[in-house]
Amino acid sequence: MQNVTLKVDGMSCAHCVSSVEGAVQQLGAKAKADLASKSVTIQYDQSKTTLAAIKEAIEDQGYDVR
Repeated sequence: MQNVTLKVDGMSCAHCVSSVEGAVQQLGAKAKADLASKSVTIQYDQSKTTLAAIKEAIEDQGYDVR
């Protein structure tokens, strides 16, 4: 399992947190978004998904990932 924390610009409410977490979870990863720090901590299995796919899923929801 791989753990990574990404900065996510554009999150401003609880709905944003749910959108980010949901996008990541659809890829089979675990996610915990933090509105205060505008970040998401992700735990994923590299044999099931990639970091690039996770970033793309979050960006597809309308957020900028750094």
